Amino acid sequence: MQSLKGKTLFITGASRGIGLAIALRAAADGANIAIAAKTTQPHPKLPGTIYTAADAIEKAGGRALPVEADIRFEEQIVAAVTKTAAVFGGIDILVNNASAIFLAGTADTPMKRFDLMHQVNARGTFACSQACLPYLKKAPNPHILTLSPPLNMDPNWFAPHVAYTMAKYGMSMCVLGMSQELRPLGIAVNALWPRTPIDTSAVRNLLGGDETLRGSRTPQIIADAAHLILTRDSRTCTGHFFLDEPLLREAGVTDFEKYAVVPGAPLLPDFFLSEANFR
Repeated sequence: MQSLKGKTLFITGASRGIGLAIALRAAADGANIAIAAKTTQPHPKLPGTIYTAADAIEKAGGRALPVEADIRFEEQIVAAVTKTAAVFGGIDILVNNASAIFLAGTADTPMKRFDLMHQVNARGTFACSQACLPYLKKAPNPHILTLSPPLNMDPNWFAPHVAYTMAKYGMSMCVLGMSQELRPLGIAVNALWPRTPIDTSAVRNLLGGDETLRGSRTPQIIADAAHLILTRDSRTCTGHFFLDEPLLREAGVTDFEKYAVVPGAPLLPDFFLSEANFR
């Protein structure tokens, strides 16, 4: 399978950034995409709404369904999933892209920030996966793809921002457990993480600085890598923690300058990665 034509994707946080890039790549194949996100009105620091995303998806060749959903709330998830299945006749793919980030140590992390990250990242991933399961069970090539890192127990990745690391690894633990649990059903569960920082609103607003942006890549590299995963046989491709660059190289991609924010600039490594990830 090399195309997502006619497939229905439920993508959380797809109004901008990586989620939108994955949606547009699927739309180019003629896929149906539910944009499940909170943003219905323009935000000064966060470009894009579920409606501008829907318009871009339609122009790219797909069918779009903008659904307002805050994945902290189970009833909103269930309503969005139910509506998606009713409009498109089912759900083939869930992309757990929505994520919250707050980079601070223990003393400087307000509990409301701790709660937000765990509600969106770990709980949101679990709840969306649970809600989509009845439809994925009926799909011919069902996939759950979660944007989360390999589980790296190096304490250096916990010490500076233990709350964020716990919340992000919660997403990865969903992948680890669900891939084994759902394997007999033929439902693929995989993770995807970038080799470098990605030029998104979160990176610009929270990490900031020209140096970080110069060492980053565009969301298109994640979109192309996700497409490779989602077009594979769900019964033979599951339980993997993929990195974008090695995955694309394995598929024969050699030109990575096209993904660079600043072609030729030295690239920075992303969070949670070590040399062991590239052996």
